[in-house]
Amino acid sequence: MKKSTIILLSILIALAGFSIYIYKNKSKTSTIDKEASDFKYKDTASIDKIFLADKEGKQILVERKAEGWLLDGKYHVRPDVIDLLLYTIRSVEVKSPVSKNGRTSVIKIMAAKSTKVELYSKGEKVKQYYVGHATQDNTGTYMILTNLENGENYEEPFITHIPGFDGFLSTRYITDAIDWRDRLLINYRPPQIKQIKLELHEALDSSFVIDLYSMQRFGLKTLKGKFIPFQEDQMKQYIAYFQNVNCEIVLDKKDRLVDSLSKSAMPFATLTITDRNNENSVCEFFHKQPSALKNEEYGINYKYDPDRLFVKYNNGKDFGVAQFYVFGKILQTYQYFLPRK
Repeated sequence: MKKSTIILLSILIALAGFSIYIYKNKSKTSTIDKEASDFKYKDTASIDKIFLADKEGKQILVERKAEGWLLDGKYHVRPDVIDLLLYTIRSVEVKSPVSKNGRTSVIKIMAAKSTKVELYSKGEKVKQYYVGHATQDNTGTYMILTNLENGENYEEPFITHIPGFDGFLSTRYITDAIDWRDRLLINYRPPQIKQIKLELHEALDSSFVIDLYSMQRFGLKTLKGKFIPFQEDQMKQYIAYFQNVNCEIVLDKKDRLVDSLSKSAMPFATLTITDRNNENSVCEFFHKQPSALKNEEYGINYKYDPDRLFVKYNNGKDFGVAQFYVFGKILQTYQYFLPRK
């Protein structure tokens, strides 16, 4: 064999070996990158527990139960919050890797400010990652995935997004428990109601009691038991108002305002709903002080806030801020039901 041929074969063998080496390492790198960027979890229907914790010590645990999603095992969660989070979990994708020059800075910031996300299905942890800050243009969110096999985070952070959504995702991973709380105050279908009593403490003579004998037979009377004639269509419309009634804000029990309402404030109205099982649901309503800016805006010196009020509900266990726009139609006097002339 000629010397030139031997040299050529040697070069070809070397090139082939080098190509194989490059291919294997490329495949290995590709696999690692894919594992380190696999944030999406498509089967959200199987998720039965989500744990979130931030660097400030705030954490929440929500679990899927027969009666729906519960916060800390006792509070119903806001449907819009859990639905948005589940949508984010199954839709998040990698937009791009973080550049080598920016990697150290991103990891340093995330070490100080990020939210840990743990997803569980049938008692087993199926995904864990950290949600960091937004990119400078606010169109991406930094995230780092955890390797569940060894419990260590992957070294590479990524910029994530949801295709078609122009914004960042960190605000969807809420760690303030109060923001998870369902704002539903009252939710009765008419057949569930046996009696409605509204005591107007500032106008007791205008208070009333409604007895629901059936969906076709009603009774309206004063607190002293005197029966009052009523317009039937008005009565049916009023009873229908007690479905899906929400407050605007749930107040934290640690709030000084809640302490004040509990100890010294007097309600201007008390609503008691008795269901067919003879169980009572009581809501108390309190005036809210007006702001000087609102008085100036409306040009009227209001004694109380004309738009919002405080409400104590869940039989005195919880407090919230509600809108008169929502509760004004419930806080009526008995004159509302009188037959039209």
